[in-house]
Amino acid sequence: MTWQLAKGVSGCETKTFFNEGCRARAVATPARHASSFLLDDTVYVITSELTIRPEGFFAPLLPYAGANVNAVRRTGQNQNTCYKRPMRLHDYAPRPAHIKWLLDSDPAIRWQVMRDITGEAPNAIAAERSRVATEGWGAQLLTRQSPAGNWGGSPRGWRGDLPKEDRGLLITLYSLVVSMDLGLDPSSKEARKMIDRVDKRLVFKRLNNRPYLHGETEPCINGRILGIGAYFKKPNDALANQLLGEQLEDGGWNCEAPKSRRSSFHTTICVLEGLLEYERAVRKSAAVTKARKRAENYLLERRMFGSLRTGEVINKRWLRFSFPTFWHYDVLRGLDYLRNAGIKPDSRVSDAIETVIERRHQNGRWPLNLLHPEHIPLEMETGIGRASRWNTLRALRVLHWYNNSTW
Repeated sequence: MTWQLAKGVSGCETKTFFNEGCRARAVATPARHASSFLLDDTVYVITSELTIRPEGFFAPLLPYAGANVNAVRRTGQNQNTCYKRPMRLHDYAPRPAHIKWLLDSDPAIRWQVMRDITGEAPNAIAAERSRVATEGWGAQLLTRQSPAGNWGGSPRGWRGDLPKEDRGLLITLYSLVVSMDLGLDPSSKEARKMIDRVDKRLVFKRLNNRPYLHGETEPCINGRILGIGAYFKKPNDALANQLLGEQLEDGGWNCEAPKSRRSSFHTTICVLEGLLEYERAVRKSAAVTKARKRAENYLLERRMFGSLRTGEVINKRWLRFSFPTFWHYDVLRGLDYLRNAGIKPDSRVSDAIETVIERRHQNGRWPLNLLHPEHIPLEMETGIGRASRWNTLRALRVLHWYNNSTW
């Protein structure tokens, strides 16, 4: 079986590909998920009336190409379409094959795809989300919590600079954050049992047995604890006020303050995520909203990765995407926060969006670019360079957010 494609160059040209596919920069197959793709730096459009594309969730891949952008026709028919304009980086829509691949995974990914990509009914999303507590990664992480409330020991040699107790509390912090990232329903009996153990049994001994959910001294950790408490238990006003008082003049936060008066992207994103969860758990607070706005502008003024003075990339690792992120900042994490917070994108995120697009593999999926050395007692995606469902999900919803905004 062959298919005919129109080539977007100065004139119309037809190419015929066999169903084995073209192994240059894209693969064209006779499946029901055709649209446009790049081949030899040229836009090709596969055409057939049989194409099915999820409507209403993403802008067309080539919005200027007209309604036939996803029309498919078998060879032998003499109706070809030519598009002369180059593909813009942010004109991207997932094919049904990508969505099928994402859905063929863990409940933690499936329910977020249903919410953020395919727009399923709320009851269907809730039903899938409820499985996080009893199946797959969520269930595995829950079963590995000890009766004492923590998540056990650390690998040999990991953070040998810290006392054993502090290593255990860090792993607990990371495990709780990942539970949030998985979307564990805080109203489930499994989540309530988990957070009750933490609330009643974990303390910071070096801080006169301060309860774990009351936080400690560093804003990068307290931002996460604030979010965990607001998400799973109850918002902590005192901890939120403490963080507001530690905001630096440039708008962000830094765990090295007051020694350092310059904000850190890493600390700032951890605090921002915590304040967002806190605001969602309480009524809107003018002080918290103002603090978040200042911190968001701290990221945006630096175009999500650059020096305010030179514009140069501060850390090239921020252009490589991982999951879990733990305490580390990267461009995708920053953009996903803005999307989650309902921030309207503007030109200050355009370079970061281009970075996300450039990280996409030719098969339309995003790879796992790196793994951070932090530890939780759960393995999800571990193949560096291999296609990552977590990164693909997050990249697609960020592009959806960007493409569906007007500015």
